[in-house]
Amino acid sequence: MAYFTLEYLVWAITLGAISAVSLPLGSLVGIQTNPRPYIISALAAFGAGALIAALSVELVAPTVFALHAPGGASGHGDPLDAFLALIAGAAIGGIVFTLLDKVINSHGGFLRNTASTISYLTARKRDQQRAVLEQLAAFPLLRGLPPEHVNTLVKMVKPVHYEAGDVVATQGEPADQLIFITAGKVVAATQDGLRSSFEKGAVLGVIPLLTGRPHLATGDAESEVSGYALSKADFDRLSELSVEFAEAVRNLSDERVKLLANLVAERGAEALDWLEQSRQALRTGTQLPDQLEWRKARVEHKGAPLAIWLGILLDGIPESFIIGAGVLMLLKTKLAQLDTLVFTDVVPYTLIAGLFLSNFPEALASSANMRMQGFSKAAVFLLWLSLLVVTAVGAGAGFYLAESLSQTWVVFAEGLAAGAMLTMIAGAMIPEAVHMGRASVVGLSTLTGFLTAIAFTLIG
Repeated sequence: MAYFTLEYLVWAITLGAISAVSLPLGSLVGIQTNPRPYIISALAAFGAGALIAALSVELVAPTVFALHAPGGASGHGDPLDAFLALIAGAAIGGIVFTLLDKVINSHGGFLRNTASTISYLTARKRDQQRAVLEQLAAFPLLRGLPPEHVNTLVKMVKPVHYEAGDVVATQGEPADQLIFITAGKVVAATQDGLRSSFEKGAVLGVIPLLTGRPHLATGDAESEVSGYALSKADFDRLSELSVEFAEAVRNLSDERVKLLANLVAERGAEALDWLEQSRQALRTGTQLPDQLEWRKARVEHKGAPLAIWLGILLDGIPESFIIGAGVLMLLKTKLAQLDTLVFTDVVPYTLIAGLFLSNFPEALASSANMRMQGFSKAAVFLLWLSLLVVTAVGAGAGFYLAESLSQTWVVFAEGLAAGAMLTMIAGAMIPEAVHMGRASVVGLSTLTGFLTAIAFTLIG
């Protein structure tokens, strides 16, 4: 029997529009009200729970139940083939979504929601900190610092740069920082004419900071010098935090400072071991990015608006196909039972409710973030309105494609969509809720959303 008719196609498109109409509605609320983070958190968690329920009830449950039903699912293909197709499709869908999401995020698509922005900025900060660690691993003095204090160390040190001829330290003046030289050469000379040089791997200022005495010599940059500086206050704090570090500082002498560069080569294995432990101990926290960080990230990615649109489109494509395929499945079932159908007979209520409830907080939160980045209200609203159109058309396309495929391939395609959506829920919606609210509220909101969507099965 051919199920593809204009009337049924319109039904599929209408359901796609209904599920996505919450996108521009959520966008309007986000633009006009600038909701507080805890409200966005609760709504995002609620939407995540609703979407999980929709996937479970409308996609996974029928295939699993058919596998265990007596005699299988007559007229719906081999139950085992369908089950394996669902599993394979979900796995591939999750992987493909993750890869495409990564590509889009690298071009600025991460700006579409708080969770992906935090993940991007956190990863970038972690990369920067790892680069600092790789350079600091060359200094035996810091290898006395236990890995659990590495995060504190990386936050304390500040990059410094001196041009050739710049004065790095002045004899007779109090020391206010410890300098770790990573490139260049500093020549220190006393008023008595004694000279010594410090190059990559050397540490300046240990003895003055430890003893409280002024600098014993004037240090000038012979060439461009780069490194990291640790202030006296942070030096004292590290000494208090780590007994091992304090002991290493106390044992360091002028002769040991001069030989520090050679010791780095001799203790290379120890440096690598310290670096590896430090990497494992590295952490950055989950602070929400401020407006400056949002805008800076947007400036760095000139193609961000298009990438954001593509990222949101990537989130919405799977649900479009699922709606269309869901309509087809209900058509097949209902036409076998009824002579005539009305629109309400082919509505997958739990799926539509789950998508509607999840789309609203997604658009609300993302719209508020986009306004923070400097996007105009009109641009933000039109972006989400275009997604409404795309979702509606996509549902029609999903209905057409599902009608032309065998039952097993339809289940496989549904698995692809379900895997992508579940990956999105776990990777974006729930993390965003956690970042912006409290864990207890997130848990209860997710449960509420799940139960609410489940309740819609009573309508069908």
